[in-house]
Amino acid sequence: MDVYKLLKLNRMIKNHRIKFLGLFLLHKFNKRYLAVNLDPVMACNLRCKMCYFTDSDYVKTLKGQFKEEDLELVAKAVFKRALKLQLGCGTEPTLYKNLPQLVELGKAYKVPYISITTNANLLTEEKIEELLKAGLNEFTISLHGVHRESYENFMKKASYEKFQNAFLAFEKLKQSYDFKVRINYTFNKDNFYELKDIFKHYSPNSFDILQIRPIRKIGNTEYNDFDISSLKEDYTELINTLRAISNQNGITLLAPHSLEDLSGKNESSFIFNYTFCYVSPNSFWKEGFNWREESFNSYSKEIGWGKILFKNIFKSKSELKSMSDRLNYEIEFS
Repeated sequence: MDVYKLLKLNRMIKNHRIKFLGLFLLHKFNKRYLAVNLDPVMACNLRCKMCYFTDSDYVKTLKGQFKEEDLELVAKAVFKRALKLQLGCGTEPTLYKNLPQLVELGKAYKVPYISITTNANLLTEEKIEELLKAGLNEFTISLHGVHRESYENFMKKASYEKFQNAFLAFEKLKQSYDFKVRINYTFNKDNFYELKDIFKHYSPNSFDILQIRPIRKIGNTEYNDFDISSLKEDYTELINTLRAISNQNGITLLAPHSLEDLSGKNESSFIFNYTFCYVSPNSFWKEGFNWREESFNSYSKEIGWGKILFKNIFKSKSELKSMSDRLNYEIEFS
């Protein structure tokens, strides 16, 4: 399954009523439509300056990890309805010692697409291959600086050498395994211009997707300069250059064409709240869901989830309470 084709299709379908009709039918006939985002452990090995892990008070609230027996119950409750399973949504999944077993569990429930979001500093060639053998489809890698100095400055406690070695391993293992590598580059006014050098530091044979996304306020972060207006004149030219190089190398570029595009409403996000399912040791989809004893289907019936999806078919866009602040950088294909 190519999850990016599905995301592109979602953007192409402009009529939200058609989207909710599709979700309603998928739900009614017990088909997969959920994006399950699972944090198996509430911790991170880095302290990236643009991340809430630099807020010591917030970090104190993040505790716990899943026991192996609980993961079996998580899978039983929701994996049968998962179209995609993403491991690592707000924390670092490679800190979880049973990560390969968790991937295997997803495959046992026939989840079509499984990815992890990671800073890659704990990934060795051996660990990468172990995850691939377990059935992992994609590595999504967080990057906050192309050059060593900015990388280690913005990604505190990180090793540029270890990060580079992970991409050397990706390039090598791509000769034997079918998987994708996606770079998520979060830019601010201080690390934006070095993007022009990204293909000098990372071989296009080591990754498949490059997502360029602007800094956002996600808490009390150490780096808190959110003003990127000074990049306005140069943004489009640099992105167009990256787009051309990406096309030449078969890389999918996900980026807004201009900074003005970021301020527009992302209408493809209307269904986001109805497909997104967050799972952690402290939270599971909706408050009140007793996932240790209930299935997704039984609790959905209890709260009238199908009726909610059906009613949304007939609501106007202004009535729908979706992720209205989600930015327009999700899927921008050349």
